[in-house]
Amino acid sequence: MADPEGLIRLGLHDLHVELGGKMVPFAGYEMPVQYAEGVLREHLHTRSAAGLFDVSHMGQVILRPKGSIEDLKRAFEALMPVDVLGLAEGRQRYGLFTNDQGGILDDLMFTNRGDHLYVVVNAACKAADIAHMTAAMPGVEVQPVTDRALLALQGPGAEAALEGLVPGVAAMRFMDHRIFGGIWVSRSGYTGEDGFEVSVPQAEAESFARRLLAQPGVAPIGLGARDSLRLEAGLCLYGHDIDTTTSPVEANLTWAIPKARRAGGVREGGFPGAARILRELAEGPARLRVGLRPEGRAPMREGVELFTDDGTPAGRVTSGGFGPSVNAPVAMGYVARSHATIGTILQGELRGKRHPVTVADLPFHPTSYKR
Repeated sequence: MADPEGLIRLGLHDLHVELGGKMVPFAGYEMPVQYAEGVLREHLHTRSAAGLFDVSHMGQVILRPKGSIEDLKRAFEALMPVDVLGLAEGRQRYGLFTNDQGGILDDLMFTNRGDHLYVVVNAACKAADIAHMTAAMPGVEVQPVTDRALLALQGPGAEAALEGLVPGVAAMRFMDHRIFGGIWVSRSGYTGEDGFEVSVPQAEAESFARRLLAQPGVAPIGLGARDSLRLEAGLCLYGHDIDTTTSPVEANLTWAIPKARRAGGVREGGFPGAARILRELAEGPARLRVGLRPEGRAPMREGVELFTDDGTPAGRVTSGGFGPSVNAPVAMGYVARSHATIGTILQGELRGKRHPVTVADLPFHPTSYKR
């Protein structure tokens, strides 16, 4: 359903409005950016209790093989520098579609569900990703899921709240995926907290969301706190921290590239952009994504240019804001590799003046995944 401005409305739109959500445009959708409590309180509530996010704008896709599941895995693995063949049934993994230049087309999550794969992609890249998979994998049925909502329940109270509605989820570990009747659950999220992403039939979504919100400690959380939470967790936002010009190596995402796909591995290369990515793995990239801690209380947001003390350009901020959990401004950005050492002090230009900013380790706030 679209609103008068052409934005797509979420299936839970009326519930968000009822809850006091301030609706804004995001990736072609009308989304709640915050509720009455405001971004700061929503952020801290998620860290201390449980936050419920509507992430139904994300793309859910089922990949079914026309032949064998092994053929599907090999075809999907050929699109990115990760290990698809080694993913066990009932497990989920982070992936990256790359282009022929080694840039990132999108980052995603994919799950081995035995006889098929379940994929979740970013909203802004959804149409392009589906077209890309369809064209690149003729032996695979690419089936967009259009009749389900996707909810994220995050925070230390998430397990108890969801276990009350879906018995059995407490036994799951980080990156497990399970199906409970018509409810699809993965133990993952985008906040650095323990939590779950839950796909439910659209017809049941409002009832399910209301039941979750009735659980002790669960509150609705908007896009504003989602962004500050993921920033504190050092997680990339597609189109900002990563895009078609950044490689996984530059983006400091090499943990996602296993030995099997690297030089000398049993399935070395064979993915788009392999020449650049394998070269950068061996020689190092020209620049790196790093954490940044501005001095003082003024945030350094996306677009702030970074310099060395002698005025030499050193890089640029790609995400930044105030970190409520650390009670200080935090940022991420790309800097020349020679300036990427933790503790390096650079200068960020704000309103014509330059202020100190220190290269810092990521994440800014410790993660609490249930391993």
